[in-house]
Amino acid sequence: MDSCVVPLRHGGLSLVQTTDFFYPLVEDPYMMGRIACANVLSDLYAMGITECDNMLMLLSVSQKMNDKDRERVMPLMIRGFRDAAEEGGTSVTGGQTVVNPWIIIGGVASVVCQPNEFIMPDGAVPGDVLVLTKPLGTQVAVNAHQWLDQPERWNKIKLVVTKEEVKEAYQEAMFSMATLNRTAAGLMHKFQAHAATDVTGFGLLGHASNLATQQRGEVAFVIHNLPVIAKMAAVSKACGSLFNLLQGTSAETSGGLLVCLPREQAAKFCSEMKSHGSAGSGGHGAPGGGAWIIGISGQRPRHIDMNHYATKKSAAQSMLDVALLMANSSQLKTILYVGPQYRFYVPLIVLLALSITLQVIVGLLLNGVGLGAGAAVLLAVLAPPRRDLDDARLLDDSRAPGDRRARIIEKPRIIEVPPRGSQNSQENSCTSPEPHAVLS
Repeated sequence: MDSCVVPLRHGGLSLVQTTDFFYPLVEDPYMMGRIACANVLSDLYAMGITECDNMLMLLSVSQKMNDKDRERVMPLMIRGFRDAAEEGGTSVTGGQTVVNPWIIIGGVASVVCQPNEFIMPDGAVPGDVLVLTKPLGTQVAVNAHQWLDQPERWNKIKLVVTKEEVKEAYQEAMFSMATLNRTAAGLMHKFQAHAATDVTGFGLLGHASNLATQQRGEVAFVIHNLPVIAKMAAVSKACGSLFNLLQGTSAETSGGLLVCLPREQAAKFCSEMKSHGSAGSGGHGAPGGGAWIIGISGQRPRHIDMNHYATKKSAAQSMLDVALLMANSSQLKTILYVGPQYRFYVPLIVLLALSITLQVIVGLLLNGVGLGAGAAVLLAVLAPPRRDLDDARLLDDSRAPGDRRARIIEKPRIIEVPPRGSQNSQENSCTSPEPHAVLS
């Protein structure tokens, strides 16, 4: 989960709290402060929480800075953090400052709220539509901007992007990172979102996989569209495996919310996010921004826990399930590989005893088949079909090296997001107006 939820002893309330910090990544100290604050608050917003009761600031001052630089840079960073907190309807009441070899900035965000004020990130269902509220590529844009002064690195990307395009992408990334996800958090309630997370250091695929793992139901996310800051997809490709932006593993800072919405609500969510983004940015980042339909939530086969069948079911049910499982040789290999606990062998012994009895009764029929396998085949024929055992991949899927709860298709559609203020910047906000568009 993005935040910790601690039930309080009185009144049916819960404390929701989060903390985060990182090193500076943009040149503007004021904007760096805003980005740090937006990044901390984003964990609350990912749970649909729009109000924060209190913030603390965590600040590390570099011991390598001289007094003049320290007096110029640190107050600007602090002011940016405070201004972003005020924009989010909260305030910074304290914190901790230390001296360190590196500058570090972050904070703690806390709120006490009722259960109906937050959305637990575990309610996604098959058929949900995945929506992303900020473009990808912030890390690529920041690095490309740094390479403008590094000829060796710049030479690797200059054939796919101009210096002006890099500067525009950097500005877009900076303002995107400084934009609060508060508007999206409010709309999560309005449009009945089932779950959400924010996309940060693990990249889109990493956070999508983590979110899918948290779900109560067996779901798998499939991502078809990737909204990316203009030209950053080309830069990522030119850099080989350095970023892997199109594979979904490129880190983001203060990224957007990945929201699971009912199919009929996704386009409405995007449209309203677009209207908020058109209202103006106040100079530091759009209050709402855009939103893009990027994928769908599908059904994932249920996994079978061998010890569950030996401990949570009757001996007869366990014996039958074991027989059905043993009817598939690949599943038998998995059983032997897993090495179930001793309680598993109780129904197995009963099964073997039954197989010996059946061998005596129908010896000719089972001759040459083997005791255990013969009983398994016979029981599989006589037993009524079980829906949760129909897929031969059930056990194999749970341990296969390539098993993932979220994936990006081999050739995703790249949606280039132009710099804000351009003619096409808002036209792209809801590029896929209908959820079925991700299937094409």
